[in-house]
Amino acid sequence: MVSNGAGPTNSDAPVTVSVNHAEKPDKFNGLDFKRWQHKLLFYLITLNLARFLIEEVPALKEGEQNAESVSAVEAWNHSNFLCRNYGLNGLADALYNVFCEKKTAKELWESLDRKYKTEDAGAIKFLVSRFLDFKMLDSKPVISQVQELQLIFHDIHAEGMTLSESFQVAAIIEKLPSAWKDFKNYLKHK
Repeated sequence: MVSNGAGPTNSDAPVTVSVNHAEKPDKFNGLDFKRWQHKLLFYLITLNLARFLIEEVPALKEGEQNAESVSAVEAWNHSNFLCRNYGLNGLADALYNVFCEKKTAKELWESLDRKYKTEDAGAIKFLVSRFLDFKMLDSKPVISQVQELQLIFHDIHAEGMTLSESFQVAAIIEKLPSAWKDFKNYLKHK
């Protein structure tokens, strides 16, 4: 039986993989973790496996050794195996070797999250530095330089930092090249 993922899920039933799933994301090589994580999460959602990133391993309670509960735990273990291995196979070989000892999809996901989300804090500092060091040059077209600065603003926003529109406008005016000095002064006093 194939599920399209639209209906409610029964946690005791084995997970069925959707036929129309998204394209597998590129392998993660240690760079741009948030983007890769988002793509892998979407991929796992299309495969109806994302819940294994947050669920604990089910355990059989004493006296609960009936065929139905044993079957449910086996189904969970199989689906977790798929989810974990989709995650591991989404890693570059060097990272695969580091994280392959993780026993569950949840353990793998949390381990990657801890390691690479903290490294993303360094990315924020790098973006702020890129913004502060950005200077427009007379030798390049102003429009392309403004677009480059807007990309930096976008990256800063994507990292969760907010810059008001008036700050962005003032920053662009301040970073105009020296040949635009008169226009820059006009805009400042407007």
